[in-house]
Amino acid sequence: MVTIYLLIILVKILIIILPILIAIAYLTLIERKVISAIQRRKGPNVVGFFGLLQPFADALKLIIKETILPSIANRIIFLIAPIITLTLSLMSWVVMPLNDGSVISDIYLGILYIFATSSLGVYGIIISGWSSNSRYAFLGALRSSAQMISYEVSIGLIIISLLLCVSSLNLSKIVYFQKYIWFIIPLFPIFLLFFISALAETNRPPFDLPEAEAELVAGYFVEYSSMSFALFFIGEYGALLVMSTLCVILFLGGWLPHNYILLGAKTCFIIFIFVWVRAAFPRYRYDQLMRLGWKVFLPLALGFVVLVSSVIF
Repeated sequence: MVTIYLLIILVKILIIILPILIAIAYLTLIERKVISAIQRRKGPNVVGFFGLLQPFADALKLIIKETILPSIANRIIFLIAPIITLTLSLMSWVVMPLNDGSVISDIYLGILYIFATSSLGVYGIIISGWSSNSRYAFLGALRSSAQMISYEVSIGLIIISLLLCVSSLNLSKIVYFQKYIWFIIPLFPIFLLFFISALAETNRPPFDLPEAEAELVAGYFVEYSSMSFALFFIGEYGALLVMSTLCVILFLGGWLPHNYILLGAKTCFIIFIFVWVRAAFPRYRYDQLMRLGWKVFLPLALGFVVLVSSVIF
């Protein structure tokens, strides 16, 4: 009986994880196509019709490349770090409701679980930077961890304002609560704070300071190659997909009023905004990034918590 139950859970996980991995692959193609259109040039258009097989060509290239391990690296920890990053990126989908009843584990503390797994992602980054024994990688890891911790504080307070309206941490209940009006309408300033914080949380431009090519070469994964680099790459774009879907569930009514197809359409729209921001805005300086997080977003998030709780209670 226990074996059958575990088998059912495994099948459910595969049904969700495999489409997500394909979605991540095509997310890279969408990003390159959108940026090329904004910059008035051609994107990938050689491999397959309209470049549709480009993600598989990139994956094949990374698979057949030689894995190079630095001679001074702590090899075991060096190889574990990208696995941790990818695993934590995929774990968030366990509690993500994609349709009415379509969720692997509909736990009461769903939103808390997502932020716990995203917070643990810092460990993969710190481990990769330290185990590389490279100054560039270590500086990139320190930057990334400081950035993620700073903006997680703001995101937590932003979410509190929304949870005060719902009185529940369950993601499905948050979606059902938006049956008549999406939270983006009454809580639009909070949505803007959440979206900008999500950019910083996922190390996306204009907040991609840990990967600043000018001074840090490539950040914490500068020493990685082949599939170990690909795992970091998939984990980063997986985190982008998680934050986009979470943005839709919290502020845009999730799958309402129809089904998971509408959830996918809304998520694609949020992803398009992520990509558009990358193409349109220059990179911040690191001091500007930290000042924005601690001196602007944190006081604003606290103010909105007081305002929303005053209005409701």
